[in-house]
Amino acid sequence: MPQKKILIVDSDVASRNFIARKLQDLKFDILQAGSGKEGLIFTWRDRPDLVIADPVLTDIKGEEFAAKLRADARTVSLPLVALSSDHNPMRVRSCQDAGFNEYITKSGQAVPMLTDIVNRLFGISKAEMQQGGLMMVFFSAKGGTGTSSLCANTAMNISKSQPEARVAVADLVLPIGSIDRIVGYEGVQNILTVSQKSPLQTDKEFFQKELPSIELWNFNLLAGSPDPELSGQLDASRVWDVIMGLKQSYDYLLVDIGRSLSKITLPLLQHADLAVMMISTDVSTISLTDTVLGYLETKGVSQEMIYTVLNRHASLEGLSKREAETMLGIQINAAIPYLGPNFGFANSQHRPFTLKFPTDTASIIFHESAREMIELARKRRS
Repeated sequence: MPQKKILIVDSDVASRNFIARKLQDLKFDILQAGSGKEGLIFTWRDRPDLVIADPVLTDIKGEEFAAKLRADARTVSLPLVALSSDHNPMRVRSCQDAGFNEYITKSGQAVPMLTDIVNRLFGISKAEMQQGGLMMVFFSAKGGTGTSSLCANTAMNISKSQPEARVAVADLVLPIGSIDRIVGYEGVQNILTVSQKSPLQTDKEFFQKELPSIELWNFNLLAGSPDPELSGQLDASRVWDVIMGLKQSYDYLLVDIGRSLSKITLPLLQHADLAVMMISTDVSTISLTDTVLGYLETKGVSQEMIYTVLNRHASLEGLSKREAETMLGIQINAAIPYLGPNFGFANSQHRPFTLKFPTDTASIIFHESAREMIELARKRRS
């Protein structure tokens, strides 16, 4: 992790020192200020890369502190994180309106959340994301649209078309994964067990040798959380280390995040070589999809970064491809026809659809869309 300078502004000495120790363990240079005025002076003088401030300060309000930094050309874009015991929603909103990028409530989860933010800000650079295998992230605006099945079948088709390539699938759908049930994996290795290992234990050799191989599907799998009750054990601060380890170990990394847009998964979409969005044909899903696309645009994930797939998974009814395109105002890249009971039959036997029904029209579409995804991902990488 690169050396960065972080300023902690907090009137509570014990709280300030506790956070400082945690961040020093991550090899950051730490500055401390006990008041808002000191924090402003230190920020403009020492130019930290990040400021973490408790908005409940003894001399000035946290909102005023943030507003002063945002009004100065030297600190207008400086990342600001509020870390406070005040969990009032109105206070959260006022701090965000004043200029804080993030607001974390002091709790048992505060340190992991803060570590995750630091990792996202400093842990992975754009240059680093350009290294290693191509990463495709599969998602949807609504659950039950077949995102996990598309992810698994795309990975299999990539392996089939490029036998020499190393392909991995990571299931980051929370609170419970789904790809293990699709491919028939029953092992104990999953995202929770891997995230709890130290970075020294999860090097390139670990991911190449220890990640289970799903023989019929011809890819290696990092399964998702096996139980909703256990998903809270995920060490979010390790997710980026795991992703980078997988990218360094495989030619293609396909990540399934389902409909989970969070502080963990949003950066995956922002840094992906290609984002693959599954869309259902019902009007409610189309409406949600439009909302999500608009939100992602504000976060730097443009339509050019997204490969859209219309899946008529439930029945023959629903919007046509042209109707969906008209409502969304975009061009949909691929459309999967209604598969009837065949899709469920293939999943129940844990078999790839294109192996179970090789002459089906959908098998051709799976193959062609996988080829198009590879081309687009390579184009974006270059």
